[in-house]
Amino acid sequence: MEFNFIFILEIIGVISFAVSGSILAMEKECDLFGVIVLGCITSIGGGIIRDVILGIHPPMAFQDPIYAIVSIITSLVTFIIFYKNQITVQKYIKKLDYANLFFDSVGLAIFVVVGINTAIQYGSTSTFLILFTGLITGVGGGILRDMMATQIPMVLRKRIYAVAALIGGSTYYFLYLLMPGTIAIIIGTLTTIVIRLLAAYYKWNLPRVKLHQ
Repeated sequence: MEFNFIFILEIIGVISFAVSGSILAMEKECDLFGVIVLGCITSIGGGIIRDVILGIHPPMAFQDPIYAIVSIITSLVTFIIFYKNQITVQKYIKKLDYANLFFDSVGLAIFVVVGINTAIQYGSTSTFLILFTGLITGVGGGILRDMMATQIPMVLRKRIYAVAALIGGSTYYFLYLLMPGTIAIIIGTLTTIVIRLLAAYYKWNLPRVKLHQ
């Protein structure tokens, strides 16, 4: 039951991150191929980094093509919808940013939990390794996406992105130690989503130094 729930979460996360990556690609005026590439990188990149760290070879994304297939289809559908409704999209460009924020938050939250769960299932006992694995699963794809889109990764610059992931991941992990199961997964996932959305709404940021006026 829990395995099926985790798999469903993974698919939802892949779809969410693929939409997020596709939207950014279109904002950067990439063509169809570029949209699919950024969509795939965003959705499966973090999982690949996670598997390399955990010594899973080849990474799960290559063992089971379902993740790449779902990502490609999602990116393609997203592109078609936007391509056929360009005037409407341009009219509601601000709402597009909100949509991107939502999908990115959902993908982040799900993959943090999935990453932690994978580390546990493969025998990791170090709390640091488990939490780091969850974090890199959540933010890894976004970092690769932003680098390919030639911008500073979001995780390094705004809206406590990684902090939200770390808090949500820690919540899930310590609840897992007390009551492993679906409830811990749901609470951990929702914690990341809520913190991420609140940070965006209230413009929470970590302190930074401004060297230029």
